[in-house]
Amino acid sequence: MSPRSARLARLSRSVTFSACHRLHSKSLSDEENLKLFGKCNNPNGHGHNYKVIVTVRGEIDPVSGMVMNLTDLKEYMQEAIMEPLDHKNLDKDVPYFSDVVSTTENVAVFIWDNLQKLLPQGILYKVEVHETEQNVVVYKGEQTIVK
Repeated sequence: MSPRSARLARLSRSVTFSACHRLHSKSLSDEENLKLFGKCNNPNGHGHNYKVIVTVRGEIDPVSGMVMNLTDLKEYMQEAIMEPLDHKNLDKDVPYFSDVVSTTENVAVFIWDNLQKLLPQGILYKVEVHETEQNVVVYKGEQTIVK
């Protein structure tokens, strides 16, 4: 009997959360913020129903037939996404965004970092954040080298 080669698969799960935010950089003047972010710089903020798709990647376990138990992934996503972000004002209720502009790109990074603390090392593949049906950010943990 020859050994079977390991099979890799990607497993994705989605959640939806509601939150409000204001696109505003403390590094810019009020006029520069308004010019850059337009109506998204409204002092009272605006809201979205964000859809987040988390994808993990790994070998299919020959005994369980799974890359990861979906119940575990659901619990990790609850802790990393829903608890800190759902029905929150991102800028006022989430300490991470006190100094980071709450763009969808930065929301994706926040979610990635939270999941990395919970998931088994090396399994997180992709975080996809849909701010609207037209606006989607995909983050895979990639970083640039600081010069």
